[in-house]
Amino acid sequence: MFTGIIADVGQITAVTPLANHVDAGVRLQVQTVALDMSDVALGDSIAINGACMTVVSLDTNAKTFTVDVSRESLNKTAGLDTTGHVNLEKAMRLSDRLGGHLVSGHVDDVARIESLAPVGESYELVFSVDSRWKKFLADKGSVTLNGTSLTVNRVWSEGGRVLGTINLIPHTMAHTVFQYLSAGDTINFEVDLLARYVAQLMNLTD
Repeated sequence: MFTGIIADVGQITAVTPLANHVDAGVRLQVQTVALDMSDVALGDSIAINGACMTVVSLDTNAKTFTVDVSRESLNKTAGLDTTGHVNLEKAMRLSDRLGGHLVSGHVDDVARIESLAPVGESYELVFSVDSRWKKFLADKGSVTLNGTSLTVNRVWSEGGRVLGTINLIPHTMAHTVFQYLSAGDTINFEVDLLARYVAQLMNLTD
């Protein structure tokens, strides 16, 4: 379980296939700068762009670790099949402050950035995702994008997809991977856990 408060913008520095067939997953080597590695052990969970991954090797001195990503996970996520910047967060402790909201690290879908532009002192992010997720999104509700806990300002439907706007303050832009993203990029999307269970209780899920 995670909070959606990003601890560091790291980098995937190497992507190595785990086997020589089309269904093979990959091993990622991740370099971090600010993530505290002192208490990380083999088998621990770290969210990479919002996807919960298991540490299979690490070098605390070099501040690097590796994770194995299955082909199924690669098919359901964005940004885990190539080198580049990624959001990082270690799994939360039960004693931690919940600065964002409860995030499972299980990506529901891949969303698309429709626009990302400065508005005043902040940035407005407009994202879209398949319309089946509309029942899980609400004005002023929570959503997780690339592992970041964010508040949706407004939700509407257009062209068979559901869209939402988010205000990114300068601190969020400076401390997340959004500083490297632009319109047309794909991002990992996870609905709010509370919305998921409410929908289940009300028999609104498919």
